[in-house]
Amino acid sequence: MSRSYRLLLLATAVLVVATGCNKLVPKRPKASTTPTFTSTAITEIGGAPVVHLTRAQKGDTPQFLGMTVFPGRGMNVFQITAYVPGKGKIHVLASPSFATAARILTGAGMDKYGDASYTFGGAFLIPYPNRIFGKLSADAKTITTSWQGHKMVLPANVSYGPDPTKNRDAMHGLILESKIQDVKVAPTPGGETITGLLHAGNFGGHWLSSTDLHFTIALTGPAINVIITADNVGTVAEPMSIGWHPYFSLPSGQRAQAKLYVPATMRALVNNYQVEKPTGKLQPVKGTPYDFNAPEGKPLASLHLDDNFSHLIRSNGAVNVKITDPAANYGIELSGLSPEIHTVQVYSPSSAHFVAVEQQFNFVDPFGPEWHGMDTGMVDLQPGKSTTWHVQLHLLTPGK
Repeated sequence: MSRSYRLLLLATAVLVVATGCNKLVPKRPKASTTPTFTSTAITEIGGAPVVHLTRAQKGDTPQFLGMTVFPGRGMNVFQITAYVPGKGKIHVLASPSFATAARILTGAGMDKYGDASYTFGGAFLIPYPNRIFGKLSADAKTITTSWQGHKMVLPANVSYGPDPTKNRDAMHGLILESKIQDVKVAPTPGGETITGLLHAGNFGGHWLSSTDLHFTIALTGPAINVIITADNVGTVAEPMSIGWHPYFSLPSGQRAQAKLYVPATMRALVNNYQVEKPTGKLQPVKGTPYDFNAPEGKPLASLHLDDNFSHLIRSNGAVNVKITDPAANYGIELSGLSPEIHTVQVYSPSSAHFVAVEQQFNFVDPFGPEWHGMDTGMVDLQPGKSTTWHVQLHLLTPGK
């Protein structure tokens, strides 16, 4: 998953930030700093029941305790709770209060196209994470692009620059408003698991074939497994990519000392952080401020990040990205287990108290001419075939 500036506030304050795909986007609700860990007043969002996964704490080790999921909003993982020795129960994701989320996830205004869904928590981005540029329609409502000679018309849901009627593109997929079907929660060893199915069809007429999406999210103490499988149930080939947009909190609130580890050797260059259009050029990270390959991670300091990293280095087959907050004695690791994961988008404005890490299949603007025919990571999904995205979360203790 990619971004521009988004307003990081609603109700109590307003702050302009940028999303990994860079754009002027909806007002982003302020992440709750003294959150309530459970909510019974609101039971439904997006026309579907809110789901809370829970497990009992065992011992005094770092462990996941719970998760809140919005099946009515594309299975958005709204919040994850964890126990951290010395800090107690914490929120893993940067999200607003539960009531604020319910108030803005209406499908109207700032939430047109479901855009508010990816401004907090962890939204799933399918069938394309990040930005897609193309020819803007006369009414500025759609952009047209193509894949293997086949035209696709996508919602122009992102605006940027001084004239939003002329500067628009498509971003973060087509399921942000979708209601997941066949949602089930079952106890599994060490915790609980939620599953669901989305008969996405041709994504509202915007895609080339028909797709079914299968979701599995498993909560245990040591790990959270998130697995999404896309099945081409249509009759023609289609491009497919899957990504996730989780905003990871920094419990200390001290971003400068927080450390990031990204095992990548290249960074995609863009024209600027307002438009975020790729130039088609990749730059080695070695010797630049964007080299996060030190095993212990590198402090974020005052560096603004809204960057796509590639040529990933795998360990035991996984792309392991780590965020540590030494001041809070806390850290989290994202392990991308699918071989189709080719890039990692990192978004963290210098004034923010979060780091968004998006493990995804594709480069930004995967159909763009600037790539000159390069493989940009979109899976060529043939009829009757499937592709799976699998990411695992682990808690870390800095220095161990």
